[in-house]
Amino acid sequence: MSRPPRAREIVLDAFEQILSNEGARAATMDAVARQAGVSKGGLLYHFASKEALESAMVDRLLKLVADDLAELESAEEGSVTYFLRTSAAEDDNLDRAMIAVARLAQSGSEPARDAIRTVRLQWEDALRPHTRDALALDLVMLLADGLSFNSTMGGDAQLSSVPHGEALDTLIERVVGLTTW
Repeated sequence: MSRPPRAREIVLDAFEQILSNEGARAATMDAVARQAGVSKGGLLYHFASKEALESAMVDRLLKLVADDLAELESAEEGSVTYFLRTSAAEDDNLDRAMIAVARLAQSGSEPARDAIRTVRLQWEDALRPHTRDALALDLVMLLADGLSFNSTMGGDAQLSSVPHGEALDTLIERVVGLTTW
């Protein structure tokens, strides 16, 4: 009798949540099993080791980024506008996976570090044809980094400088005007 594929995703979701909220040190196999509501044997059925969990988390991120790149390329609003607008964290699947893999990278995981470098290069490669030059591309990437970082601080206006609504639209319009043809 095979286990439903959803059980594997529930375990991976639990790992992602612990990584994001508590860090890599707290994401033990026991903690993941508890969070997922499965026995340790159930966890080991899907992931034989913590390294296997980490690898699956990296794979999840890379798939979500591939999907995002497809959206970026076909975005009616333009690739740069789409990229900047979606850089403000919205607590979606991609944001959660990125945070989880970043936490792994911070803990010293080379595969996680490699994945983050790969993702950044993929986004740069996708945006390069839509920007004026290397300096414009750097500006777009740095603004996206800032939007992403600051939006993780939540709604406290004193801690977060992320514009919302019309202010974000105005910022994006100005940057797009400076960086694209």
